[in-house]
Amino acid sequence: MSQLPIQGVMPELLSGVRSHSQLILKAAPGAGKSTFFPLQLLLERVVEGKIVMLEPRRLAARNIARYLAQQLGENVGQRVGYRVRGENKTSGETQLEVVTEGVLTRMIQSDPELTGIDLVIFDEFHERSIHADTALAFCLEIQEALRDDLKLVVMSATLDQNALSQLLPQATYIESQGRSYPVEFRYLPAKPNERLEEQMAKQIGSLMASESGSLLAFLPGVAAIKRVEERLQHLPADIQICPLYGQLDFAQQQAAIQPATQGKRKVVLATNIAETSLTIEGIRLVVDSGLERIAKFDLRSGVTRLEQVRIAQSSAEQRAGRAGRIESGICLRLYSEGQLGQQPYVPQAEILHSDLSNLVLELAHWGTQNPADLCWLDLPPQSAVNQAKALLEQLDLLDEKGQLTEAGKLAGKLGLDPRMASMIAKADGSYSTAVALVALLEETERNTLDFTHSVHRFKQGRHNKQKVVSLRAKALAARLGQSFDINDLDEAMIGPLLAIAFPDRIAQARNNQPGRFVLANGHGAELQDSERLAGSDYLVVMDLIRSQSDSSMIFSAIELDIHSLSNQFPSLFSELEVVDWDEQKGRLIAEQQRKIGRLVIEKKSLPEPPREKMTQALLNFIRRKGLSVLNWTPSSLELLERLRCGQEWLPEQEWPEFSDSALLNNLEQWLEPYIHGIGSVKALSKVELDAALLAYLGWPLNQEIDKWLPAHYQVPTGSKKKIRYQQGQEPVLSVRMQEVFGEQSSPEIAQGRKRLVLELLSPAQRPLQVTRDLASFWAGAYQEVQKEMKGRYPKHVWPDDPANHVATTKTKRQLNS
Repeated sequence: MSQLPIQGVMPELLSGVRSHSQLILKAAPGAGKSTFFPLQLLLERVVEGKIVMLEPRRLAARNIARYLAQQLGENVGQRVGYRVRGENKTSGETQLEVVTEGVLTRMIQSDPELTGIDLVIFDEFHERSIHADTALAFCLEIQEALRDDLKLVVMSATLDQNALSQLLPQATYIESQGRSYPVEFRYLPAKPNERLEEQMAKQIGSLMASESGSLLAFLPGVAAIKRVEERLQHLPADIQICPLYGQLDFAQQQAAIQPATQGKRKVVLATNIAETSLTIEGIRLVVDSGLERIAKFDLRSGVTRLEQVRIAQSSAEQRAGRAGRIESGICLRLYSEGQLGQQPYVPQAEILHSDLSNLVLELAHWGTQNPADLCWLDLPPQSAVNQAKALLEQLDLLDEKGQLTEAGKLAGKLGLDPRMASMIAKADGSYSTAVALVALLEETERNTLDFTHSVHRFKQGRHNKQKVVSLRAKALAARLGQSFDINDLDEAMIGPLLAIAFPDRIAQARNNQPGRFVLANGHGAELQDSERLAGSDYLVVMDLIRSQSDSSMIFSAIELDIHSLSNQFPSLFSELEVVDWDEQKGRLIAEQQRKIGRLVIEKKSLPEPPREKMTQALLNFIRRKGLSVLNWTPSSLELLERLRCGQEWLPEQEWPEFSDSALLNNLEQWLEPYIHGIGSVKALSKVELDAALLAYLGWPLNQEIDKWLPAHYQVPTGSKKKIRYQQGQEPVLSVRMQEVFGEQSSPEIAQGRKRLVLELLSPAQRPLQVTRDLASFWAGAYQEVQKEMKGRYPKHVWPDDPANHVATTKTKRQLNS
């Protein structure tokens, strides 16, 4: 560990930790921040209590702990240990504990004072995972309220220093310059129609033929890794090809990290798992695709979608740093330098585009319902927080007041994902089945669509992670005060228990469409019609990814016996009477429906409904058919656009929501008062939507709208011209040029926040010029227009000083008569 860049600032670092409660460290990849620095903190006894270091990935946590223990000549679990989910390598003598993110959160929640811990290090903080952001927010509150002696260190090779310094204003900032060895950068963007895998394989082959050392290639995902691996089979026998991604088992990951066997070199094909905190032996060549796959949560569907995106500049820096760790290297980027310069410096924080149900549950355990009560680099979006609360209420982990239920408290005790905690909380008498399902879902088998197959393999002792799953199930059972016996796994309870965990993903087959389903949350889902599950009436879907279409692809599901579910967990079902308008029969119909979410499981006709139910029937009809069945006149459509623009341009006002979906969801609030007494669908055409929308807008906004966003603008000639409004665009006024002579500047609306875009017309009403700065037009481009118009329309006035001329609609003769 000699000659590491971090050594140049080590006295400053050790002094900074001793004298400050907070420290920010920026150090290049390979500088030694994850290894040399924590080891010196341990050896120098900088703090009396334990040091806990947070690593974002299990692979890095294990390897850093092993490496540091080797430096001390000890086994892991003595002075240096690690804890990851399902694995604890620590002892009573452990002074430096490397942990993954969920583990740190559990430590904090179980002991908010962090008794015996004097220093918490957040390594690779640039990755900005939800867990790291949450743990830092908790630790800052612990520092302020409970432990002013607790020390925090935040470090990475690529930090947003300004943002962090605002979050940690008392922190001392230290930067370690330089890397161990220089890296040569090369840029090679793909040619038109050149596939990434072809380009990557070609460049890997070229570099391995012309350069020494081993190579690390960064690819966006597992599928791309496998395709490149296939294309590299022609490489010489002395080159080992090693994939590296999160779903591989530990032995396979270690094979990629360890030195190549004597006389051989390696090509490691990795996802961004290899960006940080890993030294892959022998690497001096890096090929960077510049791409990664990130998970983005879709609030509308409640489903995550994987997006392939260009990496941030900081990630490119991290990847390049892998080439300069052991000797001078080469980083070949399969994109242009210009493309890199257009990317943000740091990636968007996970907290801004993820499912926040786990975060909201953690906050409830922490004793806060409002995330703004804590300190964050990025405040969790309120819309995502609200959706997370709704799911937690559906899972019975929070009550309607946002307080923890008994099941919610159990979730905190177990430290489980909210869905898994809800399942276990309701698994009375089926604990062995429930804990087995949790363990199996945590260690999912790839390419296994029907989850039943994984369960069968586990019962037969043939699961590819049999030992890990068994140990996890036993550990969970022990926390519940139960014992786990694989023979107690009741296969008849699998579907019902999973339905408890995924009530919004119970799926009902679409009529005569094999493989196509609708979920209880209303979202579509599908699988190939050749799959056995494609013919099922009902499924529980555990894993699905939002695709480009309106439907999501199912990757893991199980067949569900809906009648068994009804017997086991009747609380999932709701009973209601529904009155609707039957278009074919031209009359009201009434049904008794049994539902799960939006799925109608059973229905039966009721006697002829009373006439007073007509209003509700018409509202149901509109919801089913959409807003287009209403009488949208040009006037009402224009008013709706004005209201939507007002909401966008004057956001501080208390506008109701005017999107199509919101109007459909809130029909009772804005439309129902205007359809009382209407006796048929045909009569809906008589409803005055202008009045309904203005009433929904409410006082005082309905008094101000015509002043702030007028429908017309009166030009100097006295004519009233309609203003065109369109959400997301600037307001436009079309007017003949002569009618705005004498106007010094473009008119303004929306309390002066918006200038009208003037579409200036010729005397024949043809467009001449579009401007939002009338004064500049008069002083400049008008002269060219004047020359042309004098020739084309000689009977009309074209003054040399239009800004001070009288506006007119008349010709020269009319003006002079």
